[in-house]
Amino acid sequence: MTFAVPFDGTELAEAALVRAVEYGNALDEPVAAVTVVPERKRYAREKGWIDDEDESFDVEAVIERLRDRVHALAPSATFEYERIREFPPEERIADLVERLALRHDPSVVFLGSDNVGRVVTPLTSVGVHVAAERSYDVFIVRQLSPPGVDAVEAHTEFYREDEATG
Repeated sequence: MTFAVPFDGTELAEAALVRAVEYGNALDEPVAAVTVVPERKRYAREKGWIDDEDESFDVEAVIERLRDRVHALAPSATFEYERIREFPPEERIADLVERLALRHDPSVVFLGSDNVGRVVTPLTSVGVHVAAERSYDVFIVRQLSPPGVDAVEAHTEFYREDEATG
């Protein structure tokens, strides 16, 4: 079994990856980060992979930055990605993320999201669709700083001081 983390480089995705590593270390479980990269500038802008409309979108450079960030936060984690040409609806992206995660036979998916699990959830949330899968548990990370669990050693170098102290 593995702890899988959908990873798009956002702060909450980074927090979910770090949290998966913390729990993985405590429970001796490997961690896999999975990413879907649509080859469309609009999606890249929405994710913060590029800054403005005039900036060129180098898909390989984005994938490399995401891979580097995963390995900086979680050196032992595997990184798997899939490029897609279209800009599908969030549900289709979620299906692809889920398919990548399922390749690792996850026991838990660590999902960084401030939307998942609310009574009202935006329809444009990939996390909503990934969390709906019933073959694994879902650990939702909503805060950048870690919970206080004695068996889990927090990676304090990741957390900003003002967040780690509350």
